[in-house]
Amino acid sequence: MTELSTRQLTKSYGDRPALEPLTFKVDSGANVALVGHNGSGKTTLMKMAAGLLDPTDGSVRIGRHAAGSQEARRLVSWLSDTPTFYDDLSLWEHLEFVARLHGVTQWEDRAEQLLDQIGLTQRRDDIPTTFSRGLRQKAAITLAFIRPFKLMLVDEPFVGLDEPGKQALLTMFQAASQRGATMLIATHELSFVTRVGRLLALRDGQLVYDGAPADTDVHALVLPS
Repeated sequence: MTELSTRQLTKSYGDRPALEPLTFKVDSGANVALVGHNGSGKTTLMKMAAGLLDPTDGSVRIGRHAAGSQEARRLVSWLSDTPTFYDDLSLWEHLEFVARLHGVTQWEDRAEQLLDQIGLTQRRDDIPTTFSRGLRQKAAITLAFIRPFKLMLVDEPFVGLDEPGKQALLTMFQAASQRGATMLIATHELSFVTRVGRLLALRDGQLVYDGAPADTDVHALVLPS
């Protein structure tokens, strides 16, 4: 199992701070939701944890490793809110590519299970770049789950999903958590927030809440200041 920790983590774009000094820890195996208004700093935080964005100051660690290091990348699966795909690969070929990239040799059964679970079996030979927004999100979900991970970072996973897709994703999150994976999920889907044990809330780049969802007005936390 793998914890996520930040220490005085900041990000600025020129003179504009996107994330104020931020220190927190997500324990190994925890299931945590991250909320906040648009522009609050959620995606910035998630990208720095995934190693896709360099901090201005401070640090992010995945277990004992610096975020973005080769060791950290082996542990982290990143599910972006804007998935990208190769123009010339089918969904099935994407699954094979990602699985083999991460050392998964017996990947076919798992790929078929994921496609069936998310409702994309009939689209396995199609090109994801031609998909609708919702189908692209479903395709990205299968790619995030085909690889091994100890920590999953997820940014707005429910956007564009139909109700069966949302329910399938919730089941997949639950199964990953039961296997001991650490989960940090940024979302505006407030019905999901009630399913987790811990809630982090950002406002204008500052951490304004860290606690149980039941102990606060979650709706108020996602409103801009």
